[in-house]
Amino acid sequence: MTSSKPVLYSYFRSSCSWRVRIVLAHKGIEYDYKPIHLLKQEQISDEYKVLNPMGQVPALIINGNTLTQSISIMEYLEECFPEKPILPKDPLQRAKVREVCEVIASGIQPIQNLSVLQKVGDEKKMEWGNFWIEKGFVALEQLLSKCAGKFCVGDDISMADCCLVPQVFNANRFKVDMSAFPIITRVHEALTLVDACKAAHPSNQPDCPEDAK
Repeated sequence: MTSSKPVLYSYFRSSCSWRVRIVLAHKGIEYDYKPIHLLKQEQISDEYKVLNPMGQVPALIINGNTLTQSISIMEYLEECFPEKPILPKDPLQRAKVREVCEVIASGIQPIQNLSVLQKVGDEKKMEWGNFWIEKGFVALEQLLSKCAGKFCVGDDISMADCCLVPQVFNANRFKVDMSAFPIITRVHEALTLVDACKAAHPSNQPDCPEDAK
């Protein structure tokens, strides 16, 4: 391990960055925050794409290496900082955590992210986001009915919860009727009381505009 502080390239409202911020806060890892303004397209600058060739956030510089893709980053942090784990010891429970992560990170979030919405266009983006998040939440609600305790999988914080928090935020942005998803709602409400989730919230990030706080 090197002694230099990790550097997180993030955008305050980015779901993928938000997931990583929750893990960093949960594990008590101090880091420097470098804002990348997505609406100003700083993520596709030549300088930034050296760090993340996909032109996305987050990117995390840690231990002399640059990592991208939030799920990979969370897995790395779990392996290097095993205190306050975000993956259960039981193999089936670990698989359930990863299942929930994949539903959100592969099956829901990418379809309603900024680059897709820009392609869809302003007139259709609200309808588009609402449709795909609701469709994904129907499946997610069924999965959680079989594995949720206080949180997504049992009673301990996991990577699944780190993915759920920003996705519910987006569901509210796209006016999804959350009354149809009582388990997701209950778990999310419990997560809003967790210190790490509070610290990682967009309103507490240095690049959050005053009118968004």
